[in-house]
Amino acid sequence: MVNVGYARVSTTDQREDSQTDALDAAGCERIFIDRASGTLSTRPALTDALEYLRAGDTLVITKLDRLGRSVKNLTELSDELDRRGVGLRVLTQGIDTTTPGGKLFFHMLAAIAEFEHGLIVERTTAGLAAAKARGRRGGAKPKMTPAKIRQARAMYDSREHTVQEIADVLGVGRATIYRHLYLHRG
Repeated sequence: MVNVGYARVSTTDQREDSQTDALDAAGCERIFIDRASGTLSTRPALTDALEYLRAGDTLVITKLDRLGRSVKNLTELSDELDRRGVGLRVLTQGIDTTTPGGKLFFHMLAAIAEFEHGLIVERTTAGLAAAKARGRRGGAKPKMTPAKIRQARAMYDSREHTVQEIADVLGVGRATIYRHLYLHRG
């Protein structure tokens, strides 16, 4: 009967230190770490952790959202662990599926997490639609204005400047200069 930890960070820029510290403190003998979005269905370290677990073991995570984002996914994982005789412990939310109360609490929090995710998606979509209705677009503003494009074309056509020099003067990369020279041939 061992505690096996699982940590997940959403991007390669994020650090898993706080999760691994908590999992170490919880007595995990082994910790598996994924660096992938929770919405992805393939998470190699989670697959490895599930294969490593044996009846009587407990999978330990710091927060429920580290394991999955949808109620369906979390429920499937919980059911699989239960069938195999493996417990699930969620440190920050006080969940322990080896008890009936812990199982109930797990399912309630999974439903709330999915609901919250849905609200975020809904608000983001509504905000983007409102901005679009007002004539605004998302994303970064173009670096190349029509005036900069004309300046780049003039510098390029004069054959006195390299593309790198033009890019440096205009504060953009060479690929941007090439793209605009190609798109705005005249």
